[in-house]
Amino acid sequence: MEVALVISVQAGLAAALAWWIGHRVLGNPSPVFAPSAAVGTIVAALGQRARRTFELLIGVGLGIAASDFLLTVLGHGFWQVGVIVAGAILATLVLFGRSGSAVGQAGGTAVLLATLGPVQKDVELPRIVEAAVGGAVGLVVVVLLLPLNPMRILDRDAAPIYRCLADQLREISKALDTHDQQRAIHALDTLRGLGPDLSRMHQSLNGAQEVVSLAPARWRRREDVERFAGATLYLERVIEHCRGVARRSAMALEYQERIPAALCAGVGGLADAVELLRREHRSARHVGKTQQKIADAVEAAGRARAQGLDDFGEAVVTQLRTAASDLLRATGADPTTANRAVRASIKRGEDSERGGP
Repeated sequence: MEVALVISVQAGLAAALAWWIGHRVLGNPSPVFAPSAAVGTIVAALGQRARRTFELLIGVGLGIAASDFLLTVLGHGFWQVGVIVAGAILATLVLFGRSGSAVGQAGGTAVLLATLGPVQKDVELPRIVEAAVGGAVGLVVVVLLLPLNPMRILDRDAAPIYRCLADQLREISKALDTHDQQRAIHALDTLRGLGPDLSRMHQSLNGAQEVVSLAPARWRRREDVERFAGATLYLERVIEHCRGVARRSAMALEYQERIPAALCAGVGGLADAVELLRREHRSARHVGKTQQKIADAVEAAGRARAQGLDDFGEAVVTQLRTAASDLLRATGADPTTANRAVRASIKRGEDSERGGP
C-alpha cells in the first residue's frame, strides 16, 4: 500500500511539473503531451523507467517519420488515417518488437498528425519536445524528488514467498508428525505454484537496483540490495530442495516408514530459519540468529538419523541438509563454510543421540 501511494504521488507531481514547464517554458497553452509522457514514465514497470523514457522518444520519432511520409504520398482523409496509423505501428513493431511504450507513442503521434495535419501546421516539433520534457520530468521525480525505498519494494514482493515457504515447511513437519501423506502432497503442490511470485520478486529486484543506481538519496542502500540479490539466487534453490523434502516425506509416509519426532523438528526448524532470514534482511540486521536456527534444524535431523531412518527418511534428511546449506549461503556464507557448518551440525546431532563427544 505504501509503495502504491508513493507511485501515485510521483505521478501527480510529475504531471503537474510537466504541465507547468510545457505551459510556462515552452509556451503551449494546452500542453497535453508533456504530462502524458511524464505519467507514462512513472507508471512503467519498476526497473524499466529509464528505458521507458527512451522508448517514448523513439515512438514519437517513428510516428512523425512514418506519418509525414504517408501524408505526403496519400494525402488526408478518413481511410488515410487508418493506413497512416497502421503503417506507423507496423514500422515500430518491425524495428523494436513488442515494446508497448514505443508502439503506443508511435500510434498516438500518427493519429495526431493524420487528424490535425490539415488544420494545424508544425505540430511535429512541439510533440517530440513535449515528450522529451515529460519523460525527463518523470525521471527527475523518481530519481531526485521522491525516490522509492528499495528495501520496501523488495520486501513487498519477497514477503509472500518467504511466508509461503515457511508455512509449507511447517505443513510438511505436521504431515510427518501426524502421518498424513495428503498434507505433504498438498504442501508440494503449493511450493510448485510459487513461479509467478518469483517472477514478481525478480521484477522488484530490477526496480530496486534501478533506484539505488540512479537515486543519490538511495545510494547508501546499494549494499543491502546487492545482499538481497545474492540471497534471492539461493532462495530459489532452497525452494527447489524443499519441494524435494515434501516429495520424499510423502513417499516415506506412503510406505509407512518410521518417522522420529526429531525429523519433524528439523523440518519445522528450517521454517523458523526462513522466516528469521526475511526479517533480518528487511531490517539489515546481522544474520547470526538465522544461522543458529539453521544449525539447530540440521542438528535435529542428525538426531533423527541416529535414531534410525528408512530409505525415504534418509532422503528427507539429505534434502534438508542441502536446503540448509543453500539457506546458509543466502545469509552470505561461502560454499565451503556453509557445507562445513552443515556437516558439523549433523555430527553434533548424531553424537548427542548416541552419547558421543
